[in-house]
Amino acid sequence: VDWQAPGIGRYARDWLMRARGPLPVPEDIAIVAIDESSMARFGRFPWSRQVIARTIDALAAARPAAPYVTILTDFADLPPHFWIEPDQAQHFICGTAKAVAQAHAMGYGTSRVHAVSGMIVRPDFYRERRLDRRAEIARLGLDPDRPTGLVLFGGHGAKTMQGIARRLSDTQLILICGHNTALAERIAAMRARAPRLVLGFTPKISEFMHLSDFLIGKPGPGCISEAMQQGLPVIVVKNRWTMPQERYNADWVVENRAGIVLDSFSSIRDGALEMIARLPEFRSSVARIHNRAVFEIPDILERILADERARPQPAARSIAPQRSRAAEFIRQLGAPIR
Repeated sequence: VDWQAPGIGRYARDWLMRARGPLPVPEDIAIVAIDESSMARFGRFPWSRQVIARTIDALAAARPAAPYVTILTDFADLPPHFWIEPDQAQHFICGTAKAVAQAHAMGYGTSRVHAVSGMIVRPDFYRERRLDRRAEIARLGLDPDRPTGLVLFGGHGAKTMQGIARRLSDTQLILICGHNTALAERIAAMRARAPRLVLGFTPKISEFMHLSDFLIGKPGPGCISEAMQQGLPVIVVKNRWTMPQERYNADWVVENRAGIVLDSFSSIRDGALEMIARLPEFRSSVARIHNRAVFEIPDILERILADERARPQPAARSIAPQRSRAAEFIRQLGAPIR
């Protein structure tokens, strides 16, 4: 019932963690906190590239044996100066073949480039659902015999959702408007010829994906990856207003036959009709995508750490001055140095 009373689950977890009390921090972990004190000193986040670069250099000097690993959370890099920079002593964990090829093209060898099967998706998206899907759809006031589209545009929704709802008045939809209660009220007041469910914020995105047949939304890496994990083909757009780092995501959808890419949501009616007509074909393609990145990455990190531990370490005298300067800078960021 958390979707009916948003936040209950989060409040319960927060209370349980407070009741448990703090846990001791492992000795081999240092947290560089981007908190209020560090923002008061260095400005609001996101920080400039100069501050980020200085932070990384300081960490490397303070912990010369600690490997530097970048986990790409986009389907591909957007050079220059985005994810992958040349001539850095770092590792890259890449979730697509294109990102792997980009890292190699920047001069990084196979020992520094680690391929995984996709983007990081929260473990609850892998949980087996044992509910009666037809009965749950009917309980929500929807028709179990109609294809259901899930319309999702992030935690605050988007005005675009109104146009989609208007153009798809005869398509069964679940529209999640996030924290935008005014948007949810406007859409709920619209007339529709097909059943629809309009929601505000809910932490149960994976469950509503499980009840749906396809997704309509932005070409964000997280949204697409979550939909793939739940077996949903997607309808997204790619045009001049699409964020540059997300444009390849739409190309990936086409390359993997995982959905439909439109020039604009003004043509969503044709897109939805095509999706419904070809739903078995698209769902078959999505079923061939197996993303286990969230489970693969810990093993990769463990191998990287093991390799670094096996390397000869710099002499303590040679790094002492660097460590002292680095420690002072990291303390300014609010991180403990042990």
